[in-house]
Amino acid sequence: MPAITVTMIFLIITGLAFAISNVSVRENARAIGPLGNLLIPGLNPFLPISYTLFALIISVFIHEAGHGIVARVYGIKVESTGIAFVLFVPVGAFVNLDKEGLEKATLKEKSAVLTAGPLNNMILAAISIALLFVVVSTLNPIPTQDIPKNGLEINSITKGSLAEKIGLSNGSSILSIGQTEIRSQMELSQSLRSNIGKQAQITWQDKDGKQITNTLSIPADTDPTKPILGVMTVPTVDPSLALESYKKYFMFDINEPRNILALLLPPTLNAAVPFSDFMAPKYESNIFGTSFPIIANTLFWLWFINLNLGLFNALPIAILDGGQLYGSLIESRSRIDKNRLKQISSAVSTTMIIIVVMWLLLPYLPF
Repeated sequence: MPAITVTMIFLIITGLAFAISNVSVRENARAIGPLGNLLIPGLNPFLPISYTLFALIISVFIHEAGHGIVARVYGIKVESTGIAFVLFVPVGAFVNLDKEGLEKATLKEKSAVLTAGPLNNMILAAISIALLFVVVSTLNPIPTQDIPKNGLEINSITKGSLAEKIGLSNGSSILSIGQTEIRSQMELSQSLRSNIGKQAQITWQDKDGKQITNTLSIPADTDPTKPILGVMTVPTVDPSLALESYKKYFMFDINEPRNILALLLPPTLNAAVPFSDFMAPKYESNIFGTSFPIIANTLFWLWFINLNLGLFNALPIAILDGGQLYGSLIESRSRIDKNRLKQISSAVSTTMIIIVVMWLLLPYLPF
């Protein structure tokens, strides 16, 4: 439990440091929105309901089963078990332990019971990420036309938008507008704003490799603060390079350190992930065939949710597993009177809650 707790506190403090020192981190967090912090399918717009609901049910079941099974091993009564629902949707299981029996248990027994839940989540997370690497390792890019060295690839077009009117389509890569080569979203936005009320030539390459040029006419009354072209884009990525880059995140190389936290970035936020809806059609699996995106996404969300659930529950907050364990540890090792102990436990819990709230709200503070 201490190892899991230290890991979570380290991630929170690192997140705070990045948010304070890096403007782009705060801007990205604001763009995602506060709902992006919730691990609730249907409320968080970046959680695909089918995958995350399945993963959440499994994760909570595994967590609670850990508590219940270890409690039974030590003779602590399990008063009730059941299915937990949110808005009539099953999101997992629960296990109610006999509080008096848990209080009478030795510190070793209580520690084992409370640690079992988060530890089960961490074990399942490790298994899931290992299997995900196996699936990703079976992928091979599907041979296609030459990929442009620059440009932005379109992965979504708003119906009735300017992009649709001039003939742009999903999978096309915008190469240039006028004399400006387009290599980033910023360059696309700046070029579009500079041509409001004007006509310019726009060149793109469709998904079959054909280069097309058309006239882009942006009305003078267009609001520059709103989407002008009506597309969502990602930098044009060579599928081979994207696959190799993603596989390297799984590997440790002291000469080429990589941020393993990149594996926590959901495919709904990073279109360059090989099994994302955008990139998956560019690969084939020699073992899992066309079903590899389903398998890979299931494993990813099992890894993501189990890791987050295990880490969060290890925090020293009173109602969580970590808080209960550390409260018992303080009580067993201290000769201070019980009222004083409660004050110490409450202060630790409150401090941790304040840090977590700051972590969540800092991107929205004006500085």
